[in-house]
Parts: sequence; structure tokens; C-alpha cells
Amino acid sequence: MNKYFIYMASGNSIRYGKNKLLEEINGKPLYLHGLEILKEIANIVDDCRIVVVSRYKEIQEKAESMKFQVVNCPESKCGISYTIKAGIKSIKNLRKDDYLIFVVADQPYVSLKSFVKLIETTNEKVTVARLFYGERPGNPVLFSATLVPELLSLEGDDGGGIIAKKYPCVPVYVEESLELRDIDRKKDLWKN
Repeated sequence: MNKYFIYMASGNSIRYGKNKLLEEINGKPLYLHGLEILKEIANIVDDCRIVVVSRYKEIQEKAESMKFQVVNCPESKCGISYTIKAGIKSIKNLRKDDYLIFVVADQPYVSLKSFVKLIETTNEKVTVARLFYGERPGNPVLFSATLVPELLSLEGDDGGGIIAKKYPCVPVYVEESLELRDIDRKKDLWKN
């Protein structure tokens, strides 16, 4: 079984006011935090592939320099479903026993430990797994490739959470709520 990480770095940043993924946080652009964790994962996890979906040249160039597969998706401006579909369609020879792990680029605090715990849930009985802090679900979310037809049917700004809610979910608990924090507004940069 292969594990495909689809890094979604194409958002509109409407609430932020400008491209938040290029904003510096803790000394580097927001998007780079996730790419660096994925690079670590690729080095320690067998059968792992990284796909970066972005419409931003700077992010695409950095991902290419890290030897990741890059998918240009200008349609992402129309909603997250376009990013999801572009990532899936870029994968050749996807098998039913593979897994897709969708990672958002505006969540810089997810730990390597949490990613590894999520990956460790993969087995033939798992359809969906995701990170949780207490009762609160978050990202990344892992899907069995058997759900690809449903993921490809998403439209507009509907994300995979709609599909995840329809199936039994294996919760993977993070140790700190900070791990699930999205940077959606400028004030989120300074929250602890």
C-alpha cells in the first residue's frame, strides 16, 4: 500500500487579506512549515509520496527543489474541491489499498509525531482517520483510496470533511490544541 500526501497550498486567503501562505511565521514562510515536515516523513516512511498542489510559483518552485511532485492548479481559486481533485488526478496507478492524506498548508504546528501516528492507522479496515484534539476534529485527514469516486464528486468549496463524516473515523489525538490551529486571520499569527 502506498501513502500519498496531498499538500493543499492554493487557498484564496480571503479572511487574511493577502496570500497568507507567503507570510513569515517563526522565521520562514507559512507554507514551508508543512513542506519541511513532509520532507521528514518522506525520509522515514516507506511507500510515501508527496504531491504539492498550488497555484503559487514560489511554493511550486520550493516544492520542486525538495523533489516533490508539483501540480499547478489555477482553478483552486474556485474552491478547495478543485485542489483535492487536481491532487488525486495527478496520481498514476492509484490502487484501492492505497491511502490519501490531505494536508492543509496553513496549519504550521502539526508535529511529526502526530503525522506518524496518523500514518500508523493504515490497514485494510480503516476508511477514514483524522487528527483530533479532544472532541474537535482537525487536519490532516486520511482517506482510503476506495473513497476516490466520492472525493472526485466534491464541488466548489466543499472539502473532504463532508465525506469523512459519512464513515467510521479512527481518531488520532494530538497532545496540544495548537497543533490543529489554522492561520486564517492576521491575529492568528500571534496567538499562543
